[in-house]
This record gives sequence, structure tokens and C-alpha cells, in this order.
Amino acid sequence: MQTKTPLLTRTLVVLLVSMIAANIGGQMYGPLLPLYVQQLGADMNQIGLFFTLSMIAPLLFQILGGWLSDSIGRVQAMAIGSVAGLAGYVIFVIAPNWGWLLLAMIGLSVATSFVGPSFQALIAEEAPPESRGKVFGIVQGLFLVVGVIGAPLGGWLADGYGFRKMFIVATLLYGIATIIRLWMARKIRSEQAHSVEKPSFAQLKMTIATITGLLVAGGIVTWIFITDGVSDVTFSMVGNLFPLYLNNIVGISKTQLGILGAITSIAAMIFMMPGGMLSDKYGERVGIILGNLLAGGAIFLMLNVQSFIYFIAAWALLGIGQAFTGPAYSALITRAIPNKVRGTAFGLFSTSLGIISLPAPYIGVMLWEQFGPRVPFYIPLAAMLLMLPIIWVKFYLPRDEKAASVES
Repeated sequence: MQTKTPLLTRTLVVLLVSMIAANIGGQMYGPLLPLYVQQLGADMNQIGLFFTLSMIAPLLFQILGGWLSDSIGRVQAMAIGSVAGLAGYVIFVIAPNWGWLLLAMIGLSVATSFVGPSFQALIAEEAPPESRGKVFGIVQGLFLVVGVIGAPLGGWLADGYGFRKMFIVATLLYGIATIIRLWMARKIRSEQAHSVEKPSFAQLKMTIATITGLLVAGGIVTWIFITDGVSDVTFSMVGNLFPLYLNNIVGISKTQLGILGAITSIAAMIFMMPGGMLSDKYGERVGIILGNLLAGGAIFLMLNVQSFIYFIAAWALLGIGQAFTGPAYSALITRAIPNKVRGTAFGLFSTSLGIISLPAPYIGVMLWEQFGPRVPFYIPLAAMLLMLPIIWVKFYLPRDEKAASVES
């Protein structure tokens, strides 16, 4: 009797544990970071400036992180990024004013640029081609436990003990993840039968040329990049305004913000695997469109209610939308991009659209102050709805091409 190959390999499971430990810390502070910047002396304009400047580092490191992942190995790139991320967490703990937090964001940007694309590409390599959407759904669903634990824990610690103690706990968790990744990188390197070719400038030029060719060819990769860019730019305008709106305008406490984050994660966990299976069976564009419609409904509901119970419903819708969109996007990129440049591609698609999106957080704050706190949130909502017909037409990948996913 032939033994059935497990969907999740041992390497994937161990690194998923490290991702969960690291990102519980990230979820602890993520929804509250604008409030921490505010507590350290920043006004609304300075908050917009902070998040605008913090987007420069990902712009610098996103291609480098993905390319190193393609060149030296997925786990090795994750280990390098983790060391920089741990330094960023330490700065969060000791920062005397909000300006210091920019240094912390540089460290975390290196970590995000190296770890995120590498893990996404690793999932694609470890998963059976015919079940990639399902595997992405399982991994991303399990990963969402970070929101169930991290967001409420962060809100409770920040409310009860202050931000610095919250960051100490987050730093300890990230330290555990860093140790796991360094151990795995050393283990994998010792097991390799051949030496890894050292990265070179020639390799970097070849990778960039390949990615550029795919981006300008006018095919599905071009349209993924365009729609992803529109989404990144518009959501960058409001991403850091959500906690300020809910806390300063609606009056929701930090603990309640944590609860909302947990509700989003629970809803996404429940629907993540069905979302991946939907992607495998009916095509990625179905899940992407359905997820965008649900996320749009969540934002509209948030802007037009005051009772906490309705915010719970909005955040649940947001989680379900993420569950349908996330695995579908990951599977689509995996099928459309050759394996040899897949890490670079995930680095490109998982971060903001470069220089175009840099002023977006500051523009969001200006719209908030000039026209009212609700106005900025309607821009990503309108952009999302306008993109849906394009996604339906351009995100079609025939079944025979999908089955023969590009592996070269």
C-alpha cells in the first residue's frame, strides 16, 4: 500500500511554528502602533510622516530579500531577516521618542522583506502542484492563530501594563522564532550535498530582467502587478488610520481593538481552507472577487455604525474576505511565476508599490484633517470596486496552463 504524502512537510511545519511565534508579537503591536507613536509625542501630521518614512525601507529591501531567497535558499534568507527583526523589537522597547521608532521599522522591514517572500515561496515548493491553493489555505489558516492570540494579548498588556512591557513580551516571542530559524538554516546547510553558489551581481541583473519582462509583457503578471499596486497605494492611505479612527473617534479601547483583531483572525481561520479549495476548484479570480466584495462590505459597515456589536460583524466580514482572497492570490502568483524567481516575485507583490505609494499615509492624514475622518476610507473602497471587472477578465488562467504550473 502506497503511503499518502502529507500536505504539510516537516520543514514547513517547523517554520510555520516560528512564523506563528514571531507574528504573535507582530499582532500584539501592529493594530496599536499608531497609538504608540502618538504616545511618544507625535501629532497627526507627524504620525502620517512616520508611516510615510517607514515605507522607504521596504522599498529598498523588497527585491533584495526575494532575490537572496532565490539565490541562497529560503530558510537561510529567513534566518538573516530574523536577526534584523529582533534588533528592531529591541529598539521598540528602549525608544525614548517616536523618531527612534523609525530605526525599529528599518529592522522590521528587513525582516518582512526577507522572511515573508521566502516563506511564501517555500510553501509553493513544498506543496503538491494540484493542491497549492488548499495548502496555502491550510498554512495561512493555521498562521491566523497569531491574530487570535496576539491582538487581544497586546491590547490587554498595553491597557494594563503599558506599551513597553507589551514590547518586551513581543521581543521574547520573536527571539524564540529567530532561534528556530537559525537552527533550521544551519541544519539544512549541513544536509546539502552540494555547495550553494554565492549570490552575484550578474544573478541579480538576470533575475530583475526576468521579472521586468513578465511585468511588461501585458499578460496576467502585468495585471496582478497593476491591481496589487492600486490596492497597496489606496490601502496605504488608511491602513494606519483604522486604530486612530476606532479609538479617537468611536471611543473603542485598546482591549476592544485587540478583540476585533482576534475576531478577524478567527473568521479567517474558519474560512481559509474552504477559500483555498475554492481557488483550486473554480479558479483564483472567483475567490479574489468574492473576498474583495466582503472586505468592501466590512469597511462600509465600519464607517456607518457606532455600536461595538456591529464592529464585531464588520471585522468578521473582513476576516472572511481575507480567507477567500489570500490563498487565491498566493496560488495565482505561484502558477504564473517561474520557480527560479518566485521569491523575488513574492517580495515584489507582498509590499507596497514603491515610490508611488510613499506619500499615501500622509495624504490619508491630510484628507482626515481637511474633510473628516471617514473620507479617506472611501478611497480604497471605491478603488476596490473599480478593480473587480478587471480582475474577472484578466485573472483568467486556463485549466491546462494551471495544471502545468511554471516550474522552470
